[in-house]
This record gives sequence, C-alpha cells and structure tokens, in this order.
Amino acid sequence: MYQLAIGRDFIARHFLVGGDWGAENFEHSHHYRIEVQLQGASLNQHGYLIDIVELEAALGEVLGLFRDNVLNNLPDFEGLNPSIEHFSRILYQRLSDRLVLSDVTMNIKLFENDLDWAGYTGPT
Repeated sequence: MYQLAIGRDFIARHFLVGGDWGAENFEHSHHYRIEVQLQGASLNQHGYLIDIVELEAALGEVLGLFRDNVLNNLPDFEGLNPSIEHFSRILYQRLSDRLVLSDVTMNIKLFENDLDWAGYTGPT
C-alpha cells in the first residue's frame, strides 16, 4: 500500500458541555495538530495517490474555517459537545468534500497536545 501524509498546526478554542469536566467546561484554547494520512493500492497516471499541492490547499481551506474560532459557536458543532472525537470527524467530512478520493482511504489524526489524539477514518 502506498501512503501519503501531511500535517499542520492551528489554534482553536472550545469549552465542553453536558458534564462536569472542571476547567474543560470553561472556554480555553488548544494548539491542535492535524495529520492527514492517505493510503491506496495504486497510483494515478502521474505517480501520485493524490496531488500533494491539492491536498495542502484543501486542508488550508478547511483549517481556515476553524482556526482562531470558538468551536461551540460554529454550525458544524451545533448540538454537539466539541470533543476531539467529533472534531476529527468534522475535519474529515470537510476535507473529503474538497477532494476526489477514488480508491484512496483517508485517516485523520487530531492531536490536542503533544500526546493525546483522536482520529476518524471514513468509508472508502
């Protein structure tokens, strides 16, 4: 299997709702790191899983929707606790809407600090 991955850093704010999580219930920021991993059995006519420039541009657009915002205030999180799990799925959906991923699997890893992450892998 071929693999391709890119990563980016960004800052966003949120506060958790629906439970007693101490300081996490108050608005605070995270220095997030996203890793987008693609995997597929074959390459296109150019020798790519996907054009990395296209992937970088799409990820830049998606992160621009969330960077420096309070996640709780965004329509993507309406009715949701803005957990890192929900956030990784939302980032996956937003990114997959911008890419043609025929026969390529995409996996998102979203780190909220140096060690802790959640991920989402969608349908192929």
